[in-house]
Amino acid sequence: MPERPDRSSGYFPGNDERHPVLITDAQSSLEDQHRARVRRYTIIMAFRIPCLVLAAIAYSMWGSALISLLIIGVSVPLPWIAVLIANDRPPRAKDEPSRWDRPRTALESRPHNAIDG
Repeated sequence: MPERPDRSSGYFPGNDERHPVLITDAQSSLEDQHRARVRRYTIIMAFRIPCLVLAAIAYSMWGSALISLLIIGVSVPLPWIAVLIANDRPPRAKDEPSRWDRPRTALESRPHNAIDG
């Protein structure tokens, strides 16, 4: 029985029969991007609940409203941060062309055709 030639491990090293080889540079699907954004939003917003619990524990242990308000103050910008991060697009690939990679020149640096009347 002839031996199998060495195969490339592709994207997933190990058993090539179980995993397909990644052969495309295409972006992930919109559903995958949405799922990742929802996951990031949920993780960031999940930090608000422990902040509120810690504020209650701090108030009951030390009786200091200042410490509790500081902990709650940290949790106030979390919804805004979560929305900004969740709505961010996936990072650009390094080989993705930039729209503004042309050198910028001043408007008056090129010759003008003037019509003398």
